[in-house]
Amino acid sequence: MEDWKKKLSSKTVYSTNPNFVFESEEEVIETLPKHQQTLYVSIDRKQRKGKSVTLIEGFVGKETDLETLAKLVKTKCGVGGSAKDGVILIQGEFKQKIKEILEKETYKVKLKG
Repeated sequence: MEDWKKKLSSKTVYSTNPNFVFESEEEVIETLPKHQQTLYVSIDRKQRKGKSVTLIEGFVGKETDLETLAKLVKTKCGVGGSAKDGVILIQGEFKQKIKEILEKETYKVKLKG
């Protein structure tokens, strides 16, 4: 939703105060330092027509930082993938390789499943 639409949908209809500023209800999530993050790596085949993907879960931070990390992992593995809602999906089974990549970047990594 665009920023101005959010402002229109707020409870304030009109203000005569020339210094009025819309209050944002969104919380700004700060990205934790790499060494404080614990990421969980697992393989998933559910609802993917039998194809495997490697999931990286547990990232705490901004969506842009998540996308940057996803791009790094996708590049190092040489495959496609996506990042949204705090989860990175990497096409294929790369559990061990991703663990090594993330540990090299100083993340704490735990394997699931």
